[in-house]
Amino acid sequence: MIKDTISDMLSEALRRAQADGALPALEHQDPAVERPQNQEHGDYASSLPLKMARSARMSPLAIAEILRERLPEQEEVTSVTVAPPGFVNFGLDGRWIMRQVGTILADGNRFGHGTSGAGVTAQVEFVSVNPTGPVHVGHGRGAVQGSAVANVLEASGYTVQREYYVNDAGSQMDNFFESLHARYLQALGKDAEFPTEGYHGAYMVQLGQELASEYGEQYADGDDAARELGEIGMARMIDSIREDLERIDVRFDRWFSERSLFADGTYEKAIDEVRVNGYTAEREGAVWFTGTDLGDERDSVLVRQTGAPTYFASDIAYHYDKFLGRSFDRVINVWGADHQGHVPRMKAVVRALDVDPERLQFILVQLVTLKRGDEVVRVSKRTGDIITLAEVISEVGPDACRYFFLSRSADSQMDFDLDLAKKEAPDNPVYYIQYAFARISSILRNARENGIDPDDMSQEADFDALTEEAELQLARTMLRFPEVVELSARNLEPHHLPHYAYELATAFHDFYTKHRVLGEEPHVTLARLRLTQAAGTVLRNALTLMGMSAPESM
Repeated sequence: MIKDTISDMLSEALRRAQADGALPALEHQDPAVERPQNQEHGDYASSLPLKMARSARMSPLAIAEILRERLPEQEEVTSVTVAPPGFVNFGLDGRWIMRQVGTILADGNRFGHGTSGAGVTAQVEFVSVNPTGPVHVGHGRGAVQGSAVANVLEASGYTVQREYYVNDAGSQMDNFFESLHARYLQALGKDAEFPTEGYHGAYMVQLGQELASEYGEQYADGDDAARELGEIGMARMIDSIREDLERIDVRFDRWFSERSLFADGTYEKAIDEVRVNGYTAEREGAVWFTGTDLGDERDSVLVRQTGAPTYFASDIAYHYDKFLGRSFDRVINVWGADHQGHVPRMKAVVRALDVDPERLQFILVQLVTLKRGDEVVRVSKRTGDIITLAEVISEVGPDACRYFFLSRSADSQMDFDLDLAKKEAPDNPVYYIQYAFARISSILRNARENGIDPDDMSQEADFDALTEEAELQLARTMLRFPEVVELSARNLEPHHLPHYAYELATAFHDFYTKHRVLGEEPHVTLARLRLTQAAGTVLRNALTLMGMSAPESM
């Protein structure tokens, strides 16, 4: 990436300045460069002089000038300027920028991919909704965030496993079984007492009716009737969850059963590991995790006096399996923000397992507020219950769901305007971006109809013929894509992708408005056609990482 090239230039200038005594030898100076907000300040800028000023006991402007004078020459960079209060600004050569279009076309669907995670395994566990009800809108946001994080990690070279943790053990499943059995009996016309803390909702009534219609009175009586029927119902809930998530292109490599932790002995191994490492205590017949020894606010029960494990004990076993069983290098948990208090406890757990806690990371996803314009939408008109993800997908489509769920950082609360998401107008960013791709596809089709094959690379394009600002801006924007992918992967922040896609679509629409692609001088037509084709490649790659479609016509 050109960003890395400029960073290397700064490192070399710093080395030279320290070698000749112009700057003191200071350790750990980060020569990072960023894109300035105002493009008049150049294509890239570094604030290194500002960071060094206090330690070097020199003015930032003086440091900036010393570095500028010692920068090695690089063909990509044509101008270097110093700006107050102490920035070094870099301008790229326009001809070099345009010639990178060929590189983009050569890389194709690999453009934007990197190798920073090569040789590293990463598990991303997300959604993990209890199989006791449908996926809600908040779960959908976490699903899309987790899916996109996995995509950008994979694009950065990581070996990624996408996992859904199925909470199929514990009291919540007993409650689900009893609730479903009551609805099943009611559907058969029998009196049935509904559990006090049972699972309400139209979906339970519907599932009970379906099972009553299918099985008749087969599960009406018997000691195990509720459990046997419940197992069938749970399997159907999992299938329904899977189907809803696949509608927005959220897929998993593994659906991991909580029960398996107890069936294969992992639970016992995990608790023994924590005990051997000295982080358990027995109090009043229960086994406690002494998390306060590891920085947690309080100790927590692992095994109740009855001998039954707590949910927390299952979490320990699951993370034992992740790190010590399957040996993932990195584990990323995408949780709802309401689980924030559980994060320090899990960090303490991995320390107790003698695992570096830095290997465990969390993405906490905030709430979604559905709106129609300015009006908040609280319940489903159809069922009167909380609105499900399936209903939103049916109303606005999967691409709009993906885009809007990604459009803000996971730790920010978001408003989802259903009316805006359905609009076929430029103020809907989904329409605006996909229309840019459809417009590109139309240009390429027209070229073929006029006897010009955009895929025929035997004729070399003269990119030096492209000197207009809109052409350069489009190419500049395309070249930023690898940086956006790298940033998204490094910080686990996929919300940079939709913002970038919008910028790229804007650059293309501006180029298209100002310049004809077909019908110019042959060498200009070919160069602009390749530029257009490259824009389509990058836009498609961005949409793919977001899990969205790239329609060739609209």
